[in-house]
Amino acid sequence: MSEQLKFIVQELAKEPFSKNYNLISFDSLEPLQLLQVLNDVLALIDPKQKIDIREESPDQTAIRIFQLLRVLKYKPPTEISNLYRSAFRAGLVQGEKPIIYPILEWMLPRVNDLQKRAYLAKYLVKVEVPAAIMTEEDIVSIYNQYEEIMEQFKELHKQAESLRNSGHTTGEIRKDIANMEDEKEQLIKRIERLRRKVESHPNSQVMMNVAKNLRLERDREKKIAAQRQEQLMNIQHSEQRIKRMQAQLQQIRQAGVGATPNTLMQHLEEETRANGYIVKERLPKDISARKKAVQDLQKVVAVPAMGQSDLDDLNNQITELNSEVNKLTEKRMMSNEPTDDKLSLFRQQAGIIAHKKEAAAERLREMREEYNHVMQEAEQKRELVKDAEGGEVLKGEDFKRYVNKLRSKSTVYKKKRQELAELRAELGVLSRTEEILRQRDDHMNAQLSAVERKKGVEGYRQTQEDLEKVSSMKSEMDDFKGRTLDDISDMVRRLHTAIAEKRNTLAPVLRETRPLRERIQQLQPEHEAKKITYDRTSAGLESNMTRLEQEVRGYQEECQAEESRYHYLSSMINILTIQQAKVQEEMKAYVSSDPQEKKRTMRDLFSKKIQEQENLSRGLRERQKMVRDNHEPNMRQMKMWRDLERLMDCKKSILERGGAAMGGGGGAVGATGGYGEQAPTYHEEDRLVL
Repeated sequence: MSEQLKFIVQELAKEPFSKNYNLISFDSLEPLQLLQVLNDVLALIDPKQKIDIREESPDQTAIRIFQLLRVLKYKPPTEISNLYRSAFRAGLVQGEKPIIYPILEWMLPRVNDLQKRAYLAKYLVKVEVPAAIMTEEDIVSIYNQYEEIMEQFKELHKQAESLRNSGHTTGEIRKDIANMEDEKEQLIKRIERLRRKVESHPNSQVMMNVAKNLRLERDREKKIAAQRQEQLMNIQHSEQRIKRMQAQLQQIRQAGVGATPNTLMQHLEEETRANGYIVKERLPKDISARKKAVQDLQKVVAVPAMGQSDLDDLNNQITELNSEVNKLTEKRMMSNEPTDDKLSLFRQQAGIIAHKKEAAAERLREMREEYNHVMQEAEQKRELVKDAEGGEVLKGEDFKRYVNKLRSKSTVYKKKRQELAELRAELGVLSRTEEILRQRDDHMNAQLSAVERKKGVEGYRQTQEDLEKVSSMKSEMDDFKGRTLDDISDMVRRLHTAIAEKRNTLAPVLRETRPLRERIQQLQPEHEAKKITYDRTSAGLESNMTRLEQEVRGYQEECQAEESRYHYLSSMINILTIQQAKVQEEMKAYVSSDPQEKKRTMRDLFSKKIQEQENLSRGLRERQKMVRDNHEPNMRQMKMWRDLERLMDCKKSILERGGAAMGGGGGAVGATGGYGEQAPTYHEEDRLVL
């Protein structure tokens, strides 16, 4: 509501209204005054509506305004659309703010369009003719002529609008033509005069060449001016780009606050790997796919038009090729070679990894596009906020306080909604209880009535209840009358006594207050005028104070921004000073003749480290080559050692079983097994000697 009221006051302050309202004075307008403001706006749109509301009855006002709103095709907002049918007319006549404000908000920004619509409505709104009159031929022919004239008016109005929008009128065109003809005659005369003057001159040809060169130079000057303007535009675009790059640099610096060289190197390596994958693998695939698609399209374009038989042949070829592929796949699966199975497993893993890389690259590309789009939108929003008048963006602690306030309100809202739900549930239970009790009462009354009818005394209970009620009411009324009469007599006596006392007491006071009342009547108009002046002054001071507070807040924010910028620039100057000192020390080390000092230069140190890393990399590559060359022999040797280890385990287990059998037997069992078989003997020759 406050934004709506602010917009209406701003629009009314412009021409041609020029109404000096502020938020307080406009919101405090009486309903009749608010309705008069609405009528003034309608009078600007349609001069026929210019009238004093006080001189017109409410019904006529409602009909007149409704007719004009219908012509202007006003649609009420959704929140009062349900109110439109029932109480919209009454609210409009009574000048209610929820009805008047949306109408003013809708009309004020489009006054010119509504003026055109109101003007056209006089000629394009058809006259409603009753159906009974339309049966006559003369009326029908006249009405058809009326519609034709209306269509002609539409066409002529469109032509007039197009000519009016073209920026030229007939009077201006005629005036321009007359001016051009006059200028043409003057130019012809001037050319003839100059020609005669030049021909009489001895160096006429030289002067003509000079004039030609002058004209060429002037044309060149115009081109150079145009180029200069273009260069200025390019400079402006470059400055805007520099600002964007500076903003990106500031963001990068802010992101780099607290970062270590290792994290930055890791981030750069990851970004380099991602970009390398996109450039070396993703983009070539996309380019080849695009080229292939272009080649396919070129082939399709080169091939003559195909009929249904050609399409059938191609479909048959596709079916045959698919069946052949399926047969080859089944044949390969039936071969089932272990080497191929291992390779297929590795191929499958490699394919999964490749798909993941492609998906990650595609997601990275989408995220970058989304990031760029979001940054553009954010920049546009910032510019809109800067250009907007009185706009304020919550930042930092203000935004946190706003979020906490919303959360607290949401908590209170949820709690109240829960209480409301509980009350509604309790209301439902009580309503159901009341309904059940009423049903029981009706049932019992029906049973009693049936018993009375059965006994032949129908209506006895109701009559008895009525008599009891009447008797009780009569006794109560008698008691009440007696008490009332006593109270009235006592009250009258006390009042007479009090009146006499007060009259005696107030007699001198009344004599003193009579001139004071006259003085009050004299000062009352002055008091009202002073009050009105005070209200206006107070409203003006409040508006000025609000504006000054906004300016002070803006200046404070600007001071804070400038202070933070000062600290940032001071820090950057210190950093640059330190870097400059390091550079000067490095330059002194380069220039110095001391070999020890030259060895301490950063270039020599980094060169030494690079050489060490290259030597280490060379040694690692040689070691990798040696490992790659000896991999297969080492694998075979490892397999042989594994087989030898298994063989030794088998020999060991056999030796342990043989020793246990020899040491655990006794008597006949020691010579033979438990079942009369010869026990296995262990010979010294069975040992493996390495």
